[in-house]
Amino acid sequence: MRHIDHFMAGPTGPGTGRKHQVWDPSIGKVQAEVSLGDAELLDRAVENAKKVQPAWAMTNPQRRARVMFRFKQLLEDHMQELAELLSSEHGKTVDDAKGDVQRGLEVIEYACGIPHVSKGEYTQGAGPGIDVYSMRQPLGIGAGITPFNFPAMIPMWMFGMAIAAGNAFILKPSERDPSVPVRLAELFLEAGAPEGLLQVVHGDKEMVDAILDHPDIPAISFVGSSDIAHYVYKRGVAAGKRVQAMGGAKNHGIVMPDADLDMVVNDLCGAAFGSAGERCMALPVVVPVGEDTADRLREKLIPAIHALRVGVSSDPEAHYGPVVTPEHKQRIEQWIDTAENEGAEVVIDGRGFSLQGHENGFFVGPTLLDHVTTAMESYREEIFGPVLQMVRAKNFEEAVHLPSAHQYGNGVAIFTRNGHAAREFAQRVNVGMVGINVPIPVPVSYHSFGGWKRSAFGDTNQYGEEGLRFWTKVKTVTQRWPDGFAEADNKDAFVIPTMG
Repeated sequence: MRHIDHFMAGPTGPGTGRKHQVWDPSIGKVQAEVSLGDAELLDRAVENAKKVQPAWAMTNPQRRARVMFRFKQLLEDHMQELAELLSSEHGKTVDDAKGDVQRGLEVIEYACGIPHVSKGEYTQGAGPGIDVYSMRQPLGIGAGITPFNFPAMIPMWMFGMAIAAGNAFILKPSERDPSVPVRLAELFLEAGAPEGLLQVVHGDKEMVDAILDHPDIPAISFVGSSDIAHYVYKRGVAAGKRVQAMGGAKNHGIVMPDADLDMVVNDLCGAAFGSAGERCMALPVVVPVGEDTADRLREKLIPAIHALRVGVSSDPEAHYGPVVTPEHKQRIEQWIDTAENEGAEVVIDGRGFSLQGHENGFFVGPTLLDHVTTAMESYREEIFGPVLQMVRAKNFEEAVHLPSAHQYGNGVAIFTRNGHAAREFAQRVNVGMVGINVPIPVPVSYHSFGGWKRSAFGDTNQYGEEGLRFWTKVKTVTQRWPDGFAEADNKDAFVIPTMG
């Protein structure tokens, strides 16, 4: 059986002996095992990082950028390899896995501009003979704790900006699909990064707590479920760290009566069922405005959903593949049970789906639920599977209220031809990322990603300028080069200085 180890500078030590199984979701068999680390192993990783980070911080930004450029090229050269490895452990199709890598690569592209984006500010003549300037300096060692659903993209969101800014980085990826993060670290070393700058440590809650408590890790970025995000935020902040913790989502798609329903159906199928719904920016709730809109949309959705092809991750014709583990498959089907028991109409039922020749795979068929209400637990909570729920809104005001009042506030979309309605919706809705005729509004790399409410804890978003601010601290210098020296008894020296 294949074994996946930590990626560290030097030996990893004796280890804990604990391991975690890594499945092949398409066939339902264990394909590898990954070592799980502990606080002692993390200490070694931190010591490795401390040896290399000061010299990296002193490396001028254009030389750091050259490493990022070479890493970008290696990602492009190894795209197929990374995508196949990713899909074999996660279950998403190879094409979808390429998108996972590509969206992370785009943040690396942004990080290649670190000489420009890290420039400080300068004011000449802020006072008589006085200039003021600021500089951004790295924090030291950053850590990232990432989820299973984007094992390439989200790590690169984090370590791309952190390392480009002059930090060392320790990544703790999901133990469910750990191979791609290790491969990324190998490629980063090949790109010219010094050994120990990017390390990968595997683990479960024991490793997470060790990262949260470690005194030499001043900043932590996390993406995962909201309950764990809140835990990470509270414990990390209590330890005096900077923490950005992105949580769950229940994104809504508002469909106005004037929307192009053919486009909406195509977008909904991709956004709700792509990657088997295992995306924090999936669109699992559709909100048609008015009964007529709802009935027309439902009529078009049913044949489109029935036409979806569920297949193994390597099937080039598949729209989506299996979910990540047998436990997750069971959890999704339990949520469909719950929705039905709560009174939702199961229009298309994905429970008990079996793929011929791969009967042991972790497949869930596409599911459509209608007449879902806000009182249902299945509406309030994140299902994280190929399940689309329809909540019918009476009017535009109710459509704005639904996502605004929900506990999650990650993303939302509105489908309409009416510019006024779209503008008003974008302005008023209480959600962090908004799409207008865009079903999955993940911002490009030079903006930033971040939700509101229980979808995010902390004050700073992922990547872009927000990412640079998170991984650096500002130092401001006020300087004066006097022509002569003041008299020793100059009373002005005892007054708070002003620039008047």
